[in-house]
Amino acid sequence: MEKLDTYIAFDLEFNTVEGVSHIIQISAVKFDKHEEAAQFDSYVYSSVPLQSFINGLTGITADKISQAPKIDQVLDAFKSFIGDTPLIGYNAHKSDLPILAENGLGLATQYKLDIFDEAYERRSTDLNGIVNLKLTSVADFLGIKGRGHDSLEDARMTARVYEAFLELDSNKDYLNQQEEAHGDNPFAALGDLFD
Repeated sequence: MEKLDTYIAFDLEFNTVEGVSHIIQISAVKFDKHEEAAQFDSYVYSSVPLQSFINGLTGITADKISQAPKIDQVLDAFKSFIGDTPLIGYNAHKSDLPILAENGLGLATQYKLDIFDEAYERRSTDLNGIVNLKLTSVADFLGIKGRGHDSLEDARMTARVYEAFLELDSNKDYLNQQEEAHGDNPFAALGDLFD
């Protein structure tokens, strides 16, 4: 897995009506040296009626999006926030990236790592026994708490899952180095203690 010291995890919430997905929230968290350094969070104006299903799922109300800034303004602010920082997401290549591209913001070249794909690869090792690979399930399995279907919470959970995977990889690397240094002798680390 690629190790990024600085990156931005992002997520969208959207309201799909008659096959068209309308962005209603964009959020992101910037991590620098494994610590959250900044966040971006904005609702997005939409004149399209909010599906009651989306309201129930996300907690976003029609009132919140009717008073929010328009999409162009939010995308400009989001683009300024991310700059040229590498991006990560959770299954974002299937929905979030295409929806942003449809709205004039192509970020595919900046997108470095999909954490869903990483979780999928780890389902028989680090995630052995997990019930499904939804972001909230993976986060919960790793002891990370958060509320799903709020794009700021989802972006933060994505970053924390990535950090947990980095830590698991670091621990495995350390154990492998110890094995290489001491071979199969379980007492080799004790050195000359028994001489």
